[in-house]
Amino acid sequence: MIEFFKALMDPDLAFLRYAFGVGLLASVAFGIIGTYVVAKRISNIAGAISHSVLGGIGAGMFCQQVLGWAWCSPLLGAILSALGSALLIGWVSLYARQREDTVISALWSVGMAVGLLFLAKTPGYTDPMSYLFGNILLISQYDLWLVLGLNVLVVGVAVFFYHQFLAVCFDEEFARLKGVPTRFFYLLLLCLTALTVVLLVRVVGIVMVIALLTLPSAVAEHFSRRLWQMIALSIVFCMAFTGLGLAYSYVHNLPSGPTIILLAALVFLVVIGFKRLIKR
Repeated sequence: MIEFFKALMDPDLAFLRYAFGVGLLASVAFGIIGTYVVAKRISNIAGAISHSVLGGIGAGMFCQQVLGWAWCSPLLGAILSALGSALLIGWVSLYARQREDTVISALWSVGMAVGLLFLAKTPGYTDPMSYLFGNILLISQYDLWLVLGLNVLVVGVAVFFYHQFLAVCFDEEFARLKGVPTRFFYLLLLCLTALTVVLLVRVVGIVMVIALLTLPSAVAEHFSRRLWQMIALSIVFCMAFTGLGLAYSYVHNLPSGPTIILLAALVFLVVIGFKRLIKR
């Protein structure tokens, strides 16, 4: 651990400071949105949104390199595909008569397939592993500012509409009778989840995005009695998992994304085991 902190102070290792900073900043949004996702039990929807992001990334790279659209970056494609998927799932859930689980599964697989096809047709070699499993060490200063901007947006909206989201997550029917536009706030929550997923992809990748979005909140749930307490603890746990996982992966030369996820999963299992032991 001392070796990691010395590396953070090294002026030649700016990428490590960017990675550490992005991990801590993004943990705020992860903790807030992750709490709502766990409380509303929409982790499957978050998973479908995260996998559809690959389609947007592939389309953005294809348009940028093949069609010459310099403004169409992979990140822009990821944001648009995530928001589009969130609105589509929300519309199906609220208005259509199709089975929601079927649409989620279809979107999950189609997004991955479209992304891989676009990457295959983009000139040059593009390694999909960095998108699938993440590589926080490749984050630049531009990514740091971008994550900060998205983080401010997500946190600002989530905190400002805290009570509305609370009502939607726990008693949607009662909130509707009280005049709260629950459908609007449900779609807004899905859009915030989509933006948070885009942040997560840069940290742990598409495949493991659900774990870091839900595990810190799942751990915090065991130590909380109110939603705001769960949010605060989720942020703390997410920061701890990201920081410690990054440090351990750097010292032992391991992939950062999987290390962060395994650390979070280990703590989750320990908490569950300890709670059951106390009950017995």
